[in-house]
Amino acid sequence: MLWQDIERFGRLMDPWWEFEQMPRALSRWIPPSTVDFPAINVWVSGNEAIVTTELPGVEAGAIDISVAGKTLTLRGSREPEALQEGESYHRRERWHGHFTKTLELPFNIESGKVEAKFLKGVLHISLPRAEADKPRKITVKSA
Repeated sequence: MLWQDIERFGRLMDPWWEFEQMPRALSRWIPPSTVDFPAINVWVSGNEAIVTTELPGVEAGAIDISVAGKTLTLRGSREPEALQEGESYHRRERWHGHFTKTLELPFNIESGKVEAKFLKGVLHISLPRAEADKPRKITVKSA
């Protein structure tokens, strides 16, 4: 009871409190206009790049991976959860629909050797560096 009174008093003292609450209240009703989905982690070693991303609720067959030069593109879709008759959402935050994510890597990829594994909702992509793009050691000959 005391904390509720303090909170109400604090709102009276802060004229911007209602404005700060508006985006949070509106986000419950209005879907986001841009979705940065899926989040991606990338790490690079000398001869390959590894990309991981979480794709919960996405079927492996709904994922399209393409590589061109240094560019990796992921495409796919996540279907909305089906509601039974008489059910309605109380709160809906999980995103659904089509997604496309394009990522520029630091080197050209050997597209024929790319490997992708999808296990428990996590996609692992191994992207080997193209042979022509690998650094070469040059031997210096004396005359």
